[in-house]
Amino acid sequence: MARSKRRLPIKHHGQTRSEKISTFTDATIEGMVQQHSDGATFCATLVDEWIALGLKHAVVSPGSRSTPLAVALAGRYEIDVHVFHDERSAAFCALGIGVATGIPAVVLCTSGTAATHFHAAVVEAGLSLVPMIVCTADRPPELHGVGAPQTIDQQELYGSAVRDFINVEPQSSADAPSWRGIAQTAWSTSLASHNPGPVHLNLGFREPLVGTAGELPPRGEVGSRQDVRVHLDSSIGPLLKSARGVVVAGEGIADFDVASEWLGRLGWPIIADPRSGLRVLDDRLPHAPIISAADPILRSSVLQDRLRPDVILRLGEPPVSKVVNAWLAQSKATYIAVSRRPVVTDPDRVVTHSVAGPIEATLAAIGEVVGCPDEQWLASWVAAETIARTVIDESMSGAALHEAKVAHLLVDQLGDDTAFVVSSSMPVRDVEWFGGRRNDLRVLSNRGANGIDGVIATSIGVALGSREPVSVLIGDVALVHDSSSLVNIVDHAVDLHIVLIDNRGGGIFSFLPQAEALENDQFEKLFGTPHSTDFAALCKAHGIEYHEVDSEERLIEVSLRDGVRLSHVRTDRAQNVEIHRQLNDAVVSALEAAFSTGG
Repeated sequence: MARSKRRLPIKHHGQTRSEKISTFTDATIEGMVQQHSDGATFCATLVDEWIALGLKHAVVSPGSRSTPLAVALAGRYEIDVHVFHDERSAAFCALGIGVATGIPAVVLCTSGTAATHFHAAVVEAGLSLVPMIVCTADRPPELHGVGAPQTIDQQELYGSAVRDFINVEPQSSADAPSWRGIAQTAWSTSLASHNPGPVHLNLGFREPLVGTAGELPPRGEVGSRQDVRVHLDSSIGPLLKSARGVVVAGEGIADFDVASEWLGRLGWPIIADPRSGLRVLDDRLPHAPIISAADPILRSSVLQDRLRPDVILRLGEPPVSKVVNAWLAQSKATYIAVSRRPVVTDPDRVVTHSVAGPIEATLAAIGEVVGCPDEQWLASWVAAETIARTVIDESMSGAALHEAKVAHLLVDQLGDDTAFVVSSSMPVRDVEWFGGRRNDLRVLSNRGANGIDGVIATSIGVALGSREPVSVLIGDVALVHDSSSLVNIVDHAVDLHIVLIDNRGGGIFSFLPQAEALENDQFEKLFGTPHSTDFAALCKAHGIEYHEVDSEERLIEVSLRDGVRLSHVRTDRAQNVEIHRQLNDAVVSALEAAFSTGG
């Protein structure tokens, strides 16, 4: 999709690039604080328009050049302003707010390298279709190209990661008629129903940066959002009459009731990613079997063949599991993929029919379906899920606290009002592979770019946006990477339980070929990356309640507390690989024993 690039007319106010800004005395600046400022009025207008459109949260990192907008945001009671010292943390917090609410937060920083620290979160927001309004303050044109401090080229800084780039030079009262339009464009583009995401406003300000806002320009009419029209291939409807069809439900389903009713009529088995919201109990979706243990089930060659589908309908993003994705790719089935993304995700290049648009709108466009699944084939899915879940649940019962058990336990025990944020790497895999079915658990994970960065900041944002308790499952490397987000965390007044899986390094690499291909010393240095972080001391430094946890009972006890607390679960990387192998082998053995006797 082509992105527009707006650069509003440059206003030099009688200065050339080579001219210096006037020097103000302290007395002059003090007097100007009491005077109306075009910059202050411009920023107050942006904020006023955003509030009218629905803005609730702004995330600000301290800096001088961003003063006009920071003051405008802080001056409105309608907005909660959250301050982060680290710009990367600020941007991921804004991401979390957008994830939790579906409404963009404004994130603001000063000029220079500060703006570059937003980049990772902007990329994640772009790939995850999360709305965000990214505001970077900038020096005026005459300070560019002359070696002025804290001045870099911020034009289109985030490239294709943003839906739009709007460059705004220092404003004067003559520009006032366009101000609300700037705010409206940023807001509507960020929330575009066909492709929501981040929008970048680069805002130039001249000194003095302090002053009061004058009279704001009046509001005009705002256009309404247009419903998305889904263009549907006419061949898709007949394919849904297949007797051997399987649904793969991933992240991206916004309306459970609409999706579950339609899928119940279709009647196909549903391989439900935890992030889909469809990994529920039978009472919530009684007419289509939910499969929560697809990864261990499909490690069996017997079941791979027996459960092979003719048609695949994927709603949302692909699952995390390589086993499941490989099975889907090798099935040679007709593969229909429905995604909110303008370009449907298809890394294996196996999708035969793609639909880009909201899932619920697509299901409505398909219309009525009356599934006629092969009952014997359907029974095989149900039996496989029952056997696998029994083996997994029994293996977890009474076992010492290990990584897979922590994921299994949290899925089972977290409160209905709790959002569950899961880090990439092993945590999201353990939740997908071993987490069971339950109702009313919202599972969130930054899987746009699949990075481990910003997990704590994202969780804070989810807590601020949802105003509900949040539990986050995170590894030690991810926590160390985002430890700057712990600064002043208690001041955010969130209910946040950090469950730390500490295997002293990058545990996921122990599952990869590098672990066997390299000498141990080389592997540890490059991939295992052991560290000596004292997490108890880290918690103490930031006022976080710290708990050493080595039992199921202790983990549940800490999860029931309030405030910001950390449960420290120590594990061993080598043992973790062996435990995963034993769990998967036990499931495969039970399945093949049952199905070899005609089960």
